[in-house]
Order: sequence, then structure tokens, then C-alpha cells
Amino acid sequence: MSRKKQLINDIENLLNTYDGIHKTTINPALLEFMDENTLISIIDSLLNQKEHSKESDLEWLEKFKKHQD
Repeated sequence: MSRKKQLINDIENLLNTYDGIHKTTINPALLEFMDENTLISIIDSLLNQKEHSKESDLEWLEKFKKHQD
């Protein structure tokens, strides 16, 4: 598998890690015109979004715990 196809596959896999979201499939032709740096940037953005979402969930959980005490 080419590096570019692997990056596209990685993007698809990241999109499918969100809970409650229907399985996402990407037509590779839609991303084929992008260079590797752009694809890597998309992956980085998705990872940052996941991290931010996780931090928000943890903040909410901490507030909830404090409210329960």
C-alpha cells in the first residue's frame, strides 16, 4: 500500500473511532489530489479534536464528581 493510500486509510479509521457515529467510508479519489503533508495535517487535526473532546469530557466528569460530594 502506498504511503498516500495508508494516510487516507488512517483518516478513515480515525473518523470511525467516534462513538455513536455511523461508519464512515471515504472515496480515496476525493483525497487523492492532496499531497502527503495535507493528509498528515488532516490526521493531526482529527487527533487534536479527539484530544480536546477527551479533555472536555474529563472536565465535565470532574465537575460532576464535585457536585456529587
